[in-house]
Amino acid sequence: MRNICLYFQVHQPFRLRNFPFFDIGENGDYFDEAANRALLRKVAQKCYLPANKLLLDLFRKHGKDFRVSFSISGTILDQFERYMPEVTESFQKLADTGNVEFLSETYAHSLAAMKNKDEFIRQVNAHAEKIESLFGQRPLAFRNTELVYADFIGETVHDMGYKVMLTEGADWVLGWRSPNYLYRSHVRPDLKLLLKNYRLSDDIAFRFSDRNWMEWPLTSDKFVHWLNAILEEEEIVNLFMDYETFGEHQWTDTGIFDFLEELPGKVLKKGFGFITPSEAAFLPDEGPLSIPYPVSWADEERDLTAWLGNDMQQDAFDTLYELEDKVVRCQDVRLKRDWLYLQTSDHFYYMCTKHFSDGEVHKYFNPYESPFDAFINYMNVLADFSLKMDTVNEIQQALYPSERNYGSKLSV
Repeated sequence: MRNICLYFQVHQPFRLRNFPFFDIGENGDYFDEAANRALLRKVAQKCYLPANKLLLDLFRKHGKDFRVSFSISGTILDQFERYMPEVTESFQKLADTGNVEFLSETYAHSLAAMKNKDEFIRQVNAHAEKIESLFGQRPLAFRNTELVYADFIGETVHDMGYKVMLTEGADWVLGWRSPNYLYRSHVRPDLKLLLKNYRLSDDIAFRFSDRNWMEWPLTSDKFVHWLNAILEEEEIVNLFMDYETFGEHQWTDTGIFDFLEELPGKVLKKGFGFITPSEAAFLPDEGPLSIPYPVSWADEERDLTAWLGNDMQQDAFDTLYELEDKVVRCQDVRLKRDWLYLQTSDHFYYMCTKHFSDGEVHKYFNPYESPFDAFINYMNVLADFSLKMDTVNEIQQALYPSERNYGSKLSV
């Protein structure tokens, strides 16, 4: 039986406020509360609430035959709690159906795996605890930020107890092989790998409303016809995309909700089944897959250049993680929370200078006029954050001189 693994990423960052040089040392807040609230409410009204309602109706209609999976970042869960708790409640209603698998990821939607293994593990554990507390599921499958994977990340994820991980089915990774199989990690054979079918996924996520696309308009019948053309022996088609595809990236008047409403029934009639990542881990695998260099689901290159491709990004990234020792010694819960939110990958994405084939994607929800503005603002925040950490740690040392490691476990 051929299977569809339908996975949605749900994420929004805490965006920074304008933080000029002269604010450094003035004890100001870092995040733009008004902008974050307004954007969250906008996306929730256009996407999260109506899409969740539609999925709930589809679960009632198709029962256990239709299943999906979500990865919801800790940053947006915190925003739901702060600004719109009804969105969390709508996801809890989906969880109660038993038709949804919630995946694990880094709490801050960060690139910590590329820099700091201990921080990566802390965030993954914190996120798993948050998911379990909200939705009653301890995640069994893992999805790293932006589907970033390399063999060394797979080792860590496996050693944390996960049995399956999602990543990108990039051409430079697969070569002649198809993404429509289950693979296993070359370095940890017990870790199974699900690879995104980026062509079919991006037909929905990016090309759906593009009137210059030769396949426009994309209907559910046409899409199911493409699925049905896949070879019988190719056992799983992984459709991975941002949840914001529905109603935000692709507006309601494009017909995107109608497409989603019709798709499950037409897929099921063709003899496909829907499967979640942890269920897919039990399929027979096609063999080992080695990915020595990081792959992601971003841009044409499917690498890390969207976040770490220029000197500004790398300087900011290095400066951020140079602060880790100060954070570990700190007992201030608010500063630890800021540390988490400052790690979110979006801050580095805004500094990207790739304004060619992928330029429009990098402008989406970007609050800055230029990558340089994003870099300067972020570095000003880090400078202020470092000063705050120094002050707090000096006070702690004065009050508790016998303590040497105040906070080996970061709280969220």
